[in-house]
Amino acid sequence: MRYAQLILLLLFISSCQSQKETKKEIKKKPNILFIAVDDLRPELGTYGSKIAITPNIDALASNGLQFNNAYCQEAICSPSRASLMTGARPESISVVENFTYFRDANPDIVTLPQQLWANGYETVHTGKIYHGKYNDPKLSWSRKPVPHSQMSASKKPKFGFKLPENIKLHKENSAAMVAKYGENALRNGLGKGPAYEFADYPDNEYEDGYNTDLAIATLKDMLNKNPNKPFFLGLGMKKPHLDWQAPKKYWDIYNEDDIKLAQQKQGPKDGAAMGLHASFELRARADIPKKGDITDEQAIKLKHAYLACVSYIDAQIGRMLKALEESGQRDNTIVILWSDHGWHLGDMGIWGKATNYEIATRVPLIINTPNMPKEIKGKKTDALVELVDMYPTLCDLVDVAVPNTVEGQSFKPLLSNPNLDWKKAVFSQFPTPALREWAANPLSKGMKETSFGPLIEEVEEKIKKQQGDKWNRDLFENKLMGYSMRTKEYRFIVWKDYKTKNAKPIFIELYNHLNDPNETINIAKENPEIVKKLLVQFNKGWKGNLAQLN
Repeated sequence: MRYAQLILLLLFISSCQSQKETKKEIKKKPNILFIAVDDLRPELGTYGSKIAITPNIDALASNGLQFNNAYCQEAICSPSRASLMTGARPESISVVENFTYFRDANPDIVTLPQQLWANGYETVHTGKIYHGKYNDPKLSWSRKPVPHSQMSASKKPKFGFKLPENIKLHKENSAAMVAKYGENALRNGLGKGPAYEFADYPDNEYEDGYNTDLAIATLKDMLNKNPNKPFFLGLGMKKPHLDWQAPKKYWDIYNEDDIKLAQQKQGPKDGAAMGLHASFELRARADIPKKGDITDEQAIKLKHAYLACVSYIDAQIGRMLKALEESGQRDNTIVILWSDHGWHLGDMGIWGKATNYEIATRVPLIINTPNMPKEIKGKKTDALVELVDMYPTLCDLVDVAVPNTVEGQSFKPLLSNPNLDWKKAVFSQFPTPALREWAANPLSKGMKETSFGPLIEEVEEKIKKQQGDKWNRDLFENKLMGYSMRTKEYRFIVWKDYKTKNAKPIFIELYNHLNDPNETINIAKENPEIVKKLLVQFNKGWKGNLAQLN
């Protein structure tokens, strides 16, 4: 009898162990909440801003790891987003301006959500993850967000301007430009309304608030239908991209007496004349002068509008994180927040993105993982990383294979040791900002013929004066690329013909970040030995500057 009881006991223990192992095996992979913010420079409390009101992003950073030196691959929407979502650099996927669809140029490339979908993930997004219509709907996303009817019985709001006078102005300007230059006039940045508007409406009457509602409803829907399936949920914030529109309450939380103008109002001394543009993106707005300086009074208003939009998207991110917490999924979800590029707010005398300088290429990047050690939470790392590194990192964290087309490097090791010796350099690029629209495409006929004509002529004369016999219209408008290499100590910019293999540099810029963090003086001429050394490092490319792992 005792022998039979012993056998039964052993069988019972074996069964329990088997059940435990089965449960362990079927434990779902970590979810990923992928938060994208458009045109957000590190103007956040956690990054040292003395004015930005961003409690939710700051709280995320205090519970995760913040990257102080994260850089985009090109400071414009489509190339940056196509690059990070495919894990390949702009020229590798032939996307260096806003109007090339990465999927047309790379039919077989595997995107980040596509790879996760193939490995058991539900993949879905609301808002802006890719750029505009280049959204890869069939291959990247396993499902759509819930329909509007599942969120509310009310009518879906119309986004954009709310005030009748601004709606009217925008429509009239758009119609006039389309009548004169065709439908592409709007795509090319003409026919705009005012730069900003803050009306007394609820958060979800504006696009980012609505898309946050949609993301929260979709999260609930996924968990209701298949709670054991891991998800990749992209939430894309369109602000603080122009036009700056948000509920008035976010404008009201700022006091303009506290808002300071940019410290550096001039371009770098001896910098590339083609390296800065004439603030085309901002000047296209109806209430901005098409020529001449932006007054200090107007500059304060513009920065006020940008900050208000930053606080608006911070509130939406807070709502999303709260919903994730209430869903019970927070402890098994990787949260990563990033921006596609920075933005000049009068810095170097210009407004907008689309340069190769620090202010346009440096971005906020914050990550929190379920198993992040307590001693890492709230830490900040100075390691050099790139947006193209996010793809392999997320795959690494969820144990999914990384396609061989990926050109980034997983920074997973930094999540347990933020002080590791990491990349020697990171790389960005942008083609001739001065002679291209902010979408990085060559200047359109409409842009040249409107009030931008005199601005373009002014910029062109500066380039001719600086470059002398190197000036060639076809080269400078269509083939010249600025390649920026950022090391711990320097920013090194090489300008050359990107369509000619092994082309020699036409112009070089060098900025010492140890004593000139605002990049005010190009010291390349005075430091030929440093230039020579950095050129060798530059020519090794991204592969030659990766972190060396033991």
